[in-house]
Amino acid sequence: MSQSNLLDGLNPNQQKAVLHSGSPLLILAGAGSGKTRVLTHRAAHLVESGQALPENLLLLTFTNKAAQEMKNRMGVIIKSNTDKLFAGTFHSFSCRLLRKYGPKIGIDSSFTIYDADDSENLIRTLLSDTHYTPQEFKPSSLMYYIENCKNNFIMPEQASLSASGFWESVAAKIYVKYQLALRKNQAVDFSDLIFLATKLLTDDKKLTEQINNLYKFILVDEYQDTNQTQYLLTKLLAGPSRQITAVGDASQSIYGWRGADYKNLTALTRDFPETTIINLEQNYRSTQTILDAANSVISQNKNHPVLKLFTLRSSLEPIHLYSAKDEIDEAQYVCQKIKELELRGLAYKDIAVLYRMNSQSRVVEEAFLKNKIPYVLVGGLRFYDRAEVRDVLAMLRYVHNRHDDLSLGRLYKSLGKRRTDSFVGSIDSINKNSDSLDILNSSINLSNYLSKFDNTDEDDVRRLDNIDELKSVASTFPQLSDFLENVALVQNEYSLQEKNKDKTKQTGVRLMTLHSSKGLEFDAVFFLGFEEGLLPHSRSAIDASQVEEERRLCYVGITRAKDFLYITHTVRRLQFGKSGYSQVSRFLADIPEDLLQNDFVSLLPQSNDLIYDTSDY
Repeated sequence: MSQSNLLDGLNPNQQKAVLHSGSPLLILAGAGSGKTRVLTHRAAHLVESGQALPENLLLLTFTNKAAQEMKNRMGVIIKSNTDKLFAGTFHSFSCRLLRKYGPKIGIDSSFTIYDADDSENLIRTLLSDTHYTPQEFKPSSLMYYIENCKNNFIMPEQASLSASGFWESVAAKIYVKYQLALRKNQAVDFSDLIFLATKLLTDDKKLTEQINNLYKFILVDEYQDTNQTQYLLTKLLAGPSRQITAVGDASQSIYGWRGADYKNLTALTRDFPETTIINLEQNYRSTQTILDAANSVISQNKNHPVLKLFTLRSSLEPIHLYSAKDEIDEAQYVCQKIKELELRGLAYKDIAVLYRMNSQSRVVEEAFLKNKIPYVLVGGLRFYDRAEVRDVLAMLRYVHNRHDDLSLGRLYKSLGKRRTDSFVGSIDSINKNSDSLDILNSSINLSNYLSKFDNTDEDDVRRLDNIDELKSVASTFPQLSDFLENVALVQNEYSLQEKNKDKTKQTGVRLMTLHSSKGLEFDAVFFLGFEEGLLPHSRSAIDASQVEEERRLCYVGITRAKDFLYITHTVRRLQFGKSGYSQVSRFLADIPEDLLQNDFVSLLPQSNDLIYDTSDY
């Protein structure tokens, strides 16, 4: 492809980014600004202009899907074999490096990669060897500590020296023993891949020089999502030639809880002061109304650069705002508006429902089942399919029916023999005449089920949220038999949809958390739960830096929408088995009123129309 063809359809700043040469390049690319196209065309230009062979390029990103897309595009553009081009994730590149050069640091080339379960089982063994128990030191918490050390390139011996307090000193000792055990087993965990690859290049200058000579141009996507170890790795790969291109947007940095640090964008310009910065602010996805709302929200953040997005696309209509009386009314509003959009010609698959917490999906799922709207949960399990929900339901089913051996079998697998025997032995203390919520709380307490979870671990917090949401269902059905019957009816609807799984996957409305939505786009987006405690989340509301991350999450959600955006909040919301008044999110006040249209829907069914009962079947 000629240079002129390579630049076809690119705006002036995109062209500058593609053609840039000499200094390191930082491309600050806003949502929907065509960054993947620019990065791919830049890589193609380096080959077409004779500056590099395909094997001299190293394209790093965070998902295999994105890497494969870039590689496929490259093949089309340069019309030559791209087999020698490496386009992959940080983990896949690091794995390749360790397979080939790992013996230099004592790692056999046939090493095993441990998954999360393998790692936690190893930690349990090490705890036993050091006379501590998993109840005293949760394996998941220790694993989080170890991963955090590796994400920040902290060696085991460094962690031991800097540990403060009893818990951290024990965690550091376990880290030392854990790494020794991995080496003994000739194994690595997932975090080790990048951690050890970075250590390898840090310690072996000759190897680093060899790698620098092979990969003359380093191109990194989603740079705001890199952690400290990944940042150090990219610096080592850039080498003395300093030919690094980084693409990122601080406003879309939403993974701070797993080590991502948007400050790496500014660190790059500090460590490479000759870096050229090019802003990509023209958006090709959303209408100007939607972008104006997104700009208004994100401009309140002061601790990172903020791009001002614009588009040449005209707006079809204002952003819809609906104040629902409760979460069931909110879900029914979504159903009604989706049906209206379908009449306007939108396909279900081009519509998304976004929410901050996984547990919010439950009411929406039940409303969709009731209204026969096909849906697909992206990046998660349907509410009643989640392990922690099924575990608690198994307790309740066994309390209700002592002959239910299937539920008892699940408890033995989930709780273990000792705790299950203790739970079964104490069931008689539960008052069968109590309401569902009391029985649920008693079952959880008697089984000591919550000791399985660590409220400082993000994944465990989501599981605890789901258990709390189950309490909301229980409070709706005071009779335990009614509660279990309702759950069974919803699960039956799940089964019916499961039979049409392939069709639903192609046609259904997409349901997902805000975190799962990053990188996606939809014709219409429903943004649920614009409330304090949900967005920003209650765990983030008093920390200024965490509020900024929540605002970035809000920005990501808004910019997923192409043409239609619906924002909802409730007057009251049932959470954790209790109904309380909701406070509108502070982020809504950032959106100018002239961009919003208040929807007043008076024809919605009453809330109890969404509750399953036997008369429906």
